[in-house]
Amino acid sequence: MSPDNVDATVWVGTTTAQLNDELWRQAINAGAYPSPLNYRGFPRSICTSVNNVAVHGIPDNRPLCDGDIVTVDVTVYFDGVHGDCADTFLIGNVDEPGQALVKAAYMCRDAGISVCKSGVPFSAIGGAIENAAAISKVTVVPAFVGHGIGSYFHGPPDIYHFAHGFPGMMEEGMTFTIEPVVAQGTEEVVILEDGWTAVMLDDGRAAQAEHTVLITENGFEILTQ
Repeated sequence: MSPDNVDATVWVGTTTAQLNDELWRQAINAGAYPSPLNYRGFPRSICTSVNNVAVHGIPDNRPLCDGDIVTVDVTVYFDGVHGDCADTFLIGNVDEPGQALVKAAYMCRDAGISVCKSGVPFSAIGGAIENAAAISKVTVVPAFVGHGIGSYFHGPPDIYHFAHGFPGMMEEGMTFTIEPVVAQGTEEVVILEDGWTAVMLDDGRAAQAEHTVLITENGFEILTQ
């Protein structure tokens, strides 16, 4: 499934529960299975994070409103492997700061991907993302990391989206996600009582963009576009 599948489904008045049901149907019809469904007890097939929700929002019956932004995180299991991606969508007439935030999420993701190559340290990804965030005047939310993916949903390596000095080098054949969350305000989040929904402590908006990336002989291949 691509962002076009979501973009054709989401509009003012749509509920995220309706979006969940539609993407579940598309996955099943394609012979795939939605990886989040029942994963560690998660009750839905996708994550939908609206406005101040950073990640892991649970689809519900609240209609999306004019001016909302919503991150839709989709992972499916197909032919023995998982593929994980996320896009943030503008609902109706979003204000300029909201548009800039969403644009920054994509700039940060793409900056991280651009440095991927065998023999390059994982830390280059975080450095590139943090530089892009500084240029865009947004804050990277460090609590959420990318992850190895393949026949398993989550595994090593951890991909940190901020500047760091942790060890580790990219190698040909590795597959992992790059999925920075950026915020308008501070970096702190709190997990709600459902055990999943992570919201920004300062109630500011957050946005995320994600791809699954394969390290190749000459660089990288994006597997989720």
